[in-house]
Amino acid sequence: MISEELKAELLDVGLDAARQAGELLRDGRPADLAVAATKSSPIDVVTEMDIAAEKLITGVLARRRPEDGLLGEEGADSPGTSGVRWVVDPLDGTVNYLYGLPSWSVSIAAEYEGATVVGVVAAPMRGETYHAVLGGGAWLGEVRLACRAAAPLDQALVATGFAYLQVRKEQQADVAQRVIPKVRDIRRGGSAALDLSDVAAGRLDAYYERGLNPWDLAAGELIAREAGALTGGRPGRPASGELALAATPAVFASLQPLLEEAGAWHD
Repeated sequence: MISEELKAELLDVGLDAARQAGELLRDGRPADLAVAATKSSPIDVVTEMDIAAEKLITGVLARRRPEDGLLGEEGADSPGTSGVRWVVDPLDGTVNYLYGLPSWSVSIAAEYEGATVVGVVAAPMRGETYHAVLGGGAWLGEVRLACRAAAPLDQALVATGFAYLQVRKEQQADVAQRVIPKVRDIRRGGSAALDLSDVAAGRLDAYYERGLNPWDLAAGELIAREAGALTGGRPGRPASGELALAATPAVFASLQPLLEEAGAWHD
């Protein structure tokens, strides 16, 4: 069992690393920012700032918690010896950032013996930082968060995202076509960590997506859950790359079977 003292220490480290990375990304963005590399497809991009932000975060973690493991989107991967592993997305919403749109974030989670115990999502262009500690609630700054009150599915504002692989994107468009007539409206923000945090803050009733990686999901999923949202994947399964869903309890109960029927979990 993790102690409250260790959770508090991990939160302090996560907040510090996210703040520094957020300031670097906000203040250091070059006017001529360009793509540095691609990943799964030519439109799945990495910029020099993704790489710089991960380097900054890994440096903070190495100084303050040198025994911990690390999994980072831009390649950092080490097991550690302390039972703690950091799961880091240094820039969630890279395409938004590349185009100068404000919806991007720094996402940092700490796992202890495989369970997420701390999550931090910093949104510098909003001037906001979300955080959660397992069993300690979800917070936006000093304001405790709670997901929206119960509403029927047809009054729900639902966010989703789309993959960079063409075949999967086409399947996701088919699923969205099935969902749109059943809900109030649909949004596509471009940062999974922010969408999950916005469920926690009551700005969305639900968010779902297929194809997320652990670094996209870890911090935001804890924040949503600690705000009272239900999270999961296919029925009876946890949120994962197969399918991730976070929603108010009432919407979750209606949206999960709809996504299952629509085949949101397969290509």
